Amino acid sequence: MSPTNTFTILVIFCCAISFAFASDPDTLQDLCVALPSSGVKVNGFACKAEANVTEADFFFAGLAKPGATNNTLGSVVTAANVDKIPGLNTLGVSFSRIDYKAGGLNPPHTHPRATEIVFVLDGQLDVGFITTSNKLISKSIKKGEIFVFPKGLVHYQKNNGDKPASVLSAFNSQLPGTFSIAAALFTSTPTVPDGVLAQAFQIDTKQVDNIKAKLAPKKS
Repeated sequence: MSPTNTFTILVIFCCAISFAFASDPDTLQDLCVALPSSGVKVNGFACKAEANVTEADFFFAGLAKPGATNNTLGSVVTAANVDKIPGLNTLGVSFSRIDYKAGGLNPPHTHPRATEIVFVLDGQLDVGFITTSNKLISKSIKKGEIFVFPKGLVHYQKNNGDKPASVLSAFNSQLPGTFSIAAALFTSTPTVPDGVLAQAFQIDTKQVDNIKAKLAPKKS
């Protein structure tokens, strides 16, 4: 076999491996219903005994109605992931519903383990994501339209209309994870040093403290 052919085969093989690991690993059995109480630490959850599996492990009614948007951001995400549907364990998919009041914002965030695709149920949204070359890709989308947010990239949705809006979101991970940029930087535990944030954002430490106070979780 010539060196050129060998190199070509190697490239194809590497690409195939890369594609295979682009999302959650494929399941090796019919089902593996999550059993968080097992205490076993694996990449996912240990499996419930198949004899104990029921239809309830594959069902969730939590997306049927709009969520409450009476918060400072005016939006709420209702997740339908493996934490809510144990039967999703190892299947590599999950779902969410996002509701926005007029003017509501789902603030800049990332999903480290999944690409997201949203379908607009009602209303109109301004959406966008930022590439690693710092380019903003944005668009206004309305009822019946779809937009995709690539895995790991910072993105947002904003309802600039005067009526409520809602979307359904699908992910290629049973637990995509959400990393909210502002909350992560200003409300982490332990906290990011004020000097780091002040220098990064070119503001003074008093302004950092003000932002931390505004973003701090509300005490019940």
